[in-house]
Amino acid sequence: MSTPQSPLHLARRRAVQAVAATGAATLLLVGCGSSGSSDKASSDKGSPSAATTAGASTAPAAGDKRTVKDATGTAVEIPAEPKRIVTLTQEDLDAVLALGLKPAGITNGQGLNEPPAYLKDKVQGIPVVGNLLQPVMDKVIAAKPDLILAGDMQDQQVLKQLREITPATLVTMAPTDDWKLSFRGIGNALNKLEQANKVIADYDAKAVKAGGELGANKGAAVSIVRWNPTGPSWMEKKQFASGVALDMGLTRPKAQDKDGNAHTPALSLEKINEIDGDWLFLSTLTDDGKAALKDVQSKPAYQELGAVKNNHTVTVDGSVWSTRGGPLAADAVIGDIGKALAAK
Repeated sequence: MSTPQSPLHLARRRAVQAVAATGAATLLLVGCGSSGSSDKASSDKGSPSAATTAGASTAPAAGDKRTVKDATGTAVEIPAEPKRIVTLTQEDLDAVLALGLKPAGITNGQGLNEPPAYLKDKVQGIPVVGNLLQPVMDKVIAAKPDLILAGDMQDQQVLKQLREITPATLVTMAPTDDWKLSFRGIGNALNKLEQANKVIADYDAKAVKAGGELGANKGAAVSIVRWNPTGPSWMEKKQFASGVALDMGLTRPKAQDKDGNAHTPALSLEKINEIDGDWLFLSTLTDDGKAALKDVQSKPAYQELGAVKNNHTVTVDGSVWSTRGGPLAADAVIGDIGKALAAK
């Protein structure tokens, strides 16, 4: 009989396995300039550990370049040690901050006219260069970037303009990428893949530990819902916050037990029972969404939900729970779930 393994050991093993399975969407190293690690990285390119080897290379000299593939498979030459990074999504921003770097420019959060509240203390004084995936080019130019992380930008005209500012512009995520895959890719682009792997291993261990501390709510079915002006949408299992809940050992209600990383169309009151669960986590992104949620809370259809009757509804930050996410957002979701469920 094998010896039981600790959650931390299992988490780190899963992180290593995930690196080996990382696909083309990750920003994998494909070549270097004058960095001293170029020959090693090139010769190891076919092995599962190649990306890790490249990410852990010694500090290159000023002016060194690396070539990575972005999430679209495009090879892009970037500085080996970028100094002035502009992020165009909060997921890129989250990743950069989680790796201990300070961007030179950022965009506002999803559905917001300011940076996400959960990152507010960490971005004081950093210039805002536009809204999510809507950069103002003059402001981007003023930030003098040597690397632009462009999230899942699909507007080719905008990408062309950004690459005129600096050719080192990377699409960092594909539509089907989960946050860990994107984060590892960003970590590699920043020459910090080894550190990114450790961040994920630490997260995995924390999620397992927090899930084990939920007492009677261990394994509970949690409903994760964003309230839109036209009604509620529940999140599929591979959507960011859903994935965090599953990593904690929680489950999803039967109606929400669907693979995918998106959310449903807004539901009518006739289908509102789909959002029920042992616990109901509710978020909004706009003032109209908040008003719609407040309005429905007085209606019988809402009041008849089991989670509502049991006082198991929790209001959470939509800019954290309704996004693609990153390590800092994942930590916030673990905290929200732990605070709500461990207290009961």
